[in-house]
Order: sequence, then structure tokens, then C-alpha cells
Amino acid sequence: MTNLPETPELLAVARRVVWFKPPFEALRDLPRFLAHVMTYGTIDDLLWLTGVVSPEDFLQALELAPPGVFDARSWAYWNLKLGRVAVPAMPVRRFAEHK
Repeated sequence: MTNLPETPELLAVARRVVWFKPPFEALRDLPRFLAHVMTYGTIDDLLWLTGVVSPEDFLQALELAPPGVFDARSWAYWNLKLGRVAVPAMPVRRFAEHK
């Protein structure tokens, strides 16, 4: 996976789409950061990532997507955009059963 530079532009994107963490920390977890950009980002956010992040990085973000980040529309769009025609089920949270 690519390491993202802490540029003012990317830090601003991280601050907006991963609002619950410091921006520099959000950039360190590329799959989670990309999942948030793919769901909550704007076209301008994606343009800032052009040339920095590869299609393989976006694909890995889908494969490692944390449950609860993607909505159904974003999940379907990005899977199809990245060539996954048989769109897999979205990640789901699993809770331990109480006995």
C-alpha cells in the first residue's frame, strides 16, 4: 500500500471525511481513509488522490473495508468501477452472542 504524504490538501480531506481522528492519524491507515473518501469524499477529494493512490490501493480498501463505513450505493459503485462485477456483500458487524 501507498504511504500518503501529509500535504495540507490531504490533511484537509482527512479532517473532513475522518472527523473522529486527527488528520495525520487518519492518513496512516490508508484502507480505512480511502473507504471514508470513497463514501464521504467529493470529486475534488478524489482529484487530490490522483497520482498518489493506485487503483490497487482502492481495491484493497474495498477488500479491507471496515463494517459500517460504506453505504449500499457507494459500495456498489466502487466495486463496479474497480472491476468487481460480481459485487460481494457489504462488510457487516458481528457481535458476540450472549449465553
